[in-house]
Amino acid sequence: MADPTERPLDLGLRGQVEAAPALGAAEWAAAGLSVVWVLAVAGWLWTAPEGSSGLGVMLTLLVVFLPLALIWAAAVTLRGVRALRAEAARLQASVDAMRAAYVASQQHATAQPAVEKKLDEIAHVARQAETAIVTFASRRDSGMTVPSADRRAALAVPRSTAADEQPALALGTPAEDLREPLSAADFIRALQFPESPDDKEGFRAMRRALEDRDVAKLIRAAQDVLTLLAQEGIYMDDLRPDRARPEVWRRFAAGERGRPIAALGGVRDRSSLALTAARMREDPVFRDAGHHFLRSFDRVFSIFEKAASDEDLVELADTRTARAFMLFGRVTGTFD
Repeated sequence: MADPTERPLDLGLRGQVEAAPALGAAEWAAAGLSVVWVLAVAGWLWTAPEGSSGLGVMLTLLVVFLPLALIWAAAVTLRGVRALRAEAARLQASVDAMRAAYVASQQHATAQPAVEKKLDEIAHVARQAETAIVTFASRRDSGMTVPSADRRAALAVPRSTAADEQPALALGTPAEDLREPLSAADFIRALQFPESPDDKEGFRAMRRALEDRDVAKLIRAAQDVLTLLAQEGIYMDDLRPDRARPEVWRRFAAGERGRPIAALGGVRDRSSLALTAARMREDPVFRDAGHHFLRSFDRVFSIFEKAASDEDLVELADTRTARAFMLFGRVTGTFD
């Protein structure tokens, strides 16, 4: 069904584009005056005395044709003026049509951000629902039930003391033992990296994570590969990998490789996979950085998984570092 707002515009254009009549009032008036003038001159010649001179004949011809020329010159001028007016009307109608189209496009562009915002909200709700489904569908062993992530240590493993390696010196308690353990929430937030220069929470979590030696190695390795991937135009925020259940992540932490953990290779972007594979083959620096990153992620994640809840694993899978792991894992055949 046509838009009713376009109908008056079409009618206006159609009315203005109609061709002018072949003969207007000016042409008919000129023809009438010409006929009257010719008859008047003929009557005068009929009643004029005979024996007129050559000069008289020339004057007669001048009297006959000069007024006719003036009459038709005026008629042609009036016809040209009428044609110019019709053309001006057509141009005005075209301008009105373009103005109406521009206003309609501006109104559509104004309404577009609202539609995009609504779609983003729907996508956000869908991601939350998917996260909830993955979380509740995973296993719920009583031994895995742990306190809130804000109060738990991310790498809850006993550290080797100086007494286990060499005799202790009477220098007091090491600074690492006095420092508060890195929480799971800060660990996950650090692997996401700060969102912007104004992300104070992200930088705070990053500083806390860099105080841990093992996590600092992983963060630096992840930063190196993310920088190298950005040189190829590959950004983790553009990837939308398939989600894997927390139990699959736990199998990976337990040392399983290949088909049992194939669901972790959720990156399906073919261009990113192809560019990364080509760079791995051709650039030794890129290849060494990728393998070093995979080893660091494997080592730290195997420790983190022991105290992590299923919710922690779901949140970790959404970080930029985890997406880089999925990408490099696919390229190197970790999930084949």
